[in-house]
Amino acid sequence: MIAVTLPDGSVREYQAPVTVADVAQSIGAGLARAALAGKVNDKLVDLSCVIDADAQVAIITAKSPEALEIIRHSTSHLMAQAVKELFPQAEVTIGPAIENGFYYDFKFDRPFTPEDLEKIEARMHELVKKDIPIERYTLPRDEAIAYFKGLGEHYKAEIIEGIPAGETLSLYRQGDFTDLCRGPHVPSTGKLKVFKLMKVAGAYWRGDSKNEMLQRIYGTAWCTQADQDQYLHMLEEAERRDHRRLGKELDLFHLQDEAPGMVFWHAKGWALWQVVEQYMRRIYRDNGYMEVKAPQLLDRSLWERSGHWAKYRSNMFTTESENRYYALKPMNCPGHIQLFNADLRSYRDLPMRFGEFGQCHRNEPSGALHGLMRVRGFTQDDGHIFCTEDQILAECTAFTRLVREVYHVFGFDKIEYKIATRPEMRIGEDAVWDKAEAALINSLETSGVPYEILPGEGAFYGPKIEYHLRDCLGRAWQCGTIQVDFQMPGRLGAEYVAEDNTRKVPVMLHRAILGSLERWIGMLIEHYAGAMPVWLSPVQVAVASITDAQAPYAREIAAKMKAADLRVQEDLRGEKINYKIRELSLQKIPYIAVVGDKEMQTNTVSIRARGGKNLGVMPVDAFIERVLDEDRRRVIETEEAK
Repeated sequence: MIAVTLPDGSVREYQAPVTVADVAQSIGAGLARAALAGKVNDKLVDLSCVIDADAQVAIITAKSPEALEIIRHSTSHLMAQAVKELFPQAEVTIGPAIENGFYYDFKFDRPFTPEDLEKIEARMHELVKKDIPIERYTLPRDEAIAYFKGLGEHYKAEIIEGIPAGETLSLYRQGDFTDLCRGPHVPSTGKLKVFKLMKVAGAYWRGDSKNEMLQRIYGTAWCTQADQDQYLHMLEEAERRDHRRLGKELDLFHLQDEAPGMVFWHAKGWALWQVVEQYMRRIYRDNGYMEVKAPQLLDRSLWERSGHWAKYRSNMFTTESENRYYALKPMNCPGHIQLFNADLRSYRDLPMRFGEFGQCHRNEPSGALHGLMRVRGFTQDDGHIFCTEDQILAECTAFTRLVREVYHVFGFDKIEYKIATRPEMRIGEDAVWDKAEAALINSLETSGVPYEILPGEGAFYGPKIEYHLRDCLGRAWQCGTIQVDFQMPGRLGAEYVAEDNTRKVPVMLHRAILGSLERWIGMLIEHYAGAMPVWLSPVQVAVASITDAQAPYAREIAAKMKAADLRVQEDLRGEKINYKIRELSLQKIPYIAVVGDKEMQTNTVSIRARGGKNLGVMPVDAFIERVLDEDRRRVIETEEAK
């Protein structure tokens, strides 16, 4: 007798071994039809998996959290089958599920065209209608190599050759197409109904630029059509909000080939930058940070002692002068330790908080560069806290509170908390890592927030909390972080005099709230679609004259607004006022102050707010106070107002 325990705790008994599909059928015909895969003793398996001993069993349907990855992986195989049927000369390589979809890499003698993608997608739908069974079987390693070489699939054979000898491999067959895969997969192609091919991109074999360039076809797949429609709408909206396009349209910044990964900030973009930086500067001051400035260029010996030269050398820009080797700083921490070491410190000085808007450079691959989101030259709202072990909990807890407050001010209230633990490449003893990881977990539990563990994703010198926020499209952005470092201060000679008069090494907390200011501003542009709240807007008010006769008055009130610290743009061109309003509206300026003869005579302005709202005529002083009040309160507009 075989006892199968279901998720609700009920137990079903069977006289002989059964498949997961049999279990689903015994529960009900509806569940059997909806079943996609199973989970046996917490391991995902195919419906054909045989249960021959007592086990915990769950049936995976489209409503299960595990369903999407199985559907997407199965759809990648479906796409590969369609490609092989339409283009038999194409060689298959790998096709995993990824966030929001899947991809498959192919070797083909010409580029795939948009028309090819249409044909492939149409063939995929034909294969779905045929409801072809997807069958798992096994082969010894050497037989699998011979099998794929016989098919002319040399890339697949190369993958298998990297597997230890004597291994038995699982393969999945659907019609005439067979692929190497661990699975699990849906039971037949008829289960794959909602998908769309998205684009073709280049991809090096095994991700190595020394290898041959392949073609990667990306697709998306979902459980329901409604989910896919929502995702495609989000992509359309993301394209409309693309910070690179808006940066050009709104005259904020540009990039060019002569400075790859470096930003040319225009006046309006730099005004936005200054608003963000000055706000964070006040945050530093109000929370006990001393703002400092360390050099950008430091001797190689310092990077060797810090551990960066061994662990991070490939990402650093280097130079030499007078037989000395230097590196542009990729991060600010070694410089801040030198500032700590500049004087004898006491336990009474701790915690000591340094903050810097430190410009850093990292040698990112050119293919990874992406507007403001991935650059080579960037500025961090960086800070380092030197403290005792007993102070870690209080500092981390206070920092989490501060992050939440700052994100709220910028219009973000959906935050996810993740703890990245020790990576494979690291420095320091495991006992020290145990202590650091425990401190971070304790701080989040003290803060009363849920968190997720990210195994192996910490920095080489210590674990960290990552603060992920979600924008208006639901996209996640990892911005803030705090890292516990028991290693680098000691490596660079940091000490303080303890209460018992002995010398001790301080703990160093690396922390950033916004992260890279470039990336943060790029994210803000997309979140607000360029229509920044009044307090962030590069230009808060545009003053537009109806005719040349009001130009002196327009200049006068613009000067008055500037004297009140408002950011003002004048439009005194001899164009028709409706044309000027239309052009200024496209610049997403919060307020347009129109002045004609009537306004000039009454010392008033006629106000049009962003979104086409006519606020009517009001005294100049009253309008200035209105804008100043919004600026002071950092009012966040609703989506409808943008």
